[in-house]
Amino acid sequence: MDFILSPEIDALRLKVRTFVADEIEPLEADPASYNEFENIRLDLRDRMRARARAAGIYAPQMPTDRGGLGLPMIGQAALYEEANRSIFGPSCINCAAPDDGNMRLLSMVAREDQKDQWLQPIIDGAVNSSFVMTEPHPGGGSDPGMMLTSAEKQGDTWVVRGRKWFISGAGVAKHFILVARTDPNPEEKRRHLSAFLFHRDQPGWKIVRRIDNMGPDEHGGVCELEFDGLEIADADRLMEVGDGLKATQIRLGPARLTHCMRWLGLAKRCMEIAAEYTSRREGFGIRLADRESVQLKMGELAHDIQIGRLLVMHAAWMLDQGDFARKEVSMAKVHVADTLQKAADVAIQLNGARGYSKDTILEWIYRYARCARIVDGASEVHNMVLARFYAKEGQDFWRWGS
Repeated sequence: MDFILSPEIDALRLKVRTFVADEIEPLEADPASYNEFENIRLDLRDRMRARARAAGIYAPQMPTDRGGLGLPMIGQAALYEEANRSIFGPSCINCAAPDDGNMRLLSMVAREDQKDQWLQPIIDGAVNSSFVMTEPHPGGGSDPGMMLTSAEKQGDTWVVRGRKWFISGAGVAKHFILVARTDPNPEEKRRHLSAFLFHRDQPGWKIVRRIDNMGPDEHGGVCELEFDGLEIADADRLMEVGDGLKATQIRLGPARLTHCMRWLGLAKRCMEIAAEYTSRREGFGIRLADRESVQLKMGELAHDIQIGRLLVMHAAWMLDQGDFARKEVSMAKVHVADTLQKAADVAIQLNGARGYSKDTILEWIYRYARCARIVDGASEVHNMVLARFYAKEGQDFWRWGS
């Protein structure tokens, strides 16, 4: 297992670090940089994307023939971590959720004509996108077998009815990937879903509400959608009928890992803020950084971040070898989600009232971090998956490679 970056990828990593520090991080301190949902204004983001493209660090995950850098997963891990040293970084180099996972899926499974129509505009930054899957009770959440939203074939058209919620990015998206039930048999659990592509302007659906949450929001927030006769041409079906669950798995596996890559960047930023403040803040005649209690917190946090990086790099390496790395991705997802929340909490504690205020970005990261243990599979679900793998594989659970 070789995690050593090539000289070319390491040079890109350092270029991203410099770009984020010089161009993006200063924007965080300016209230005018934010929209009403506490994320970077889209017009400002688009200007930064133009600069990132000119700097040669745009869309690291996309093929070179479509304007990306064509990096392997290990290279993406290094760049994504550097990008998310700023809360705005991933969006500015076009590797933020949900577009990141949607681009990845379309790049892997869409027909060439579908890539031209549905993928390329996302890569170019002309549109935002959204993945439409999760449903309110009693519909499908972590268990896609419960999905109720239906797509019924009528000639060369599919007619969609149902309801979805907590759909990331839907508020500003123009391109949507929808997963719906095409086999009405409730006992069918493997081939009951299909995936479709539709545009914001198509009739037969609406955004019911943008769901308020702890925030800060992804671009477009999380929304509740209602489908009441949306018609989708069969030509806009993604993959084959019954491949919806497969499409979901293809998207969510790497997407979970790219979340972890970005979260590590935020966790490191939290530790940097804590280290800087404790190095100069004194109390009772001693610097905070010289207190054993502070050193124990910082040492444990550094330890957890490095474990997370190794878990991420191992899973990325396995994906690069062609493995699905399901166990390894679940391990990374659980650990890094916990580490991000811990990093934000420790940094706020060590900064005291300053950390709780908006004088730093720690409170922003703290609120954002809480969703990490829920999105793309709750930590409990991933632990359940790991337990099932162990029950099936026993000693083979701890494999060395792919």
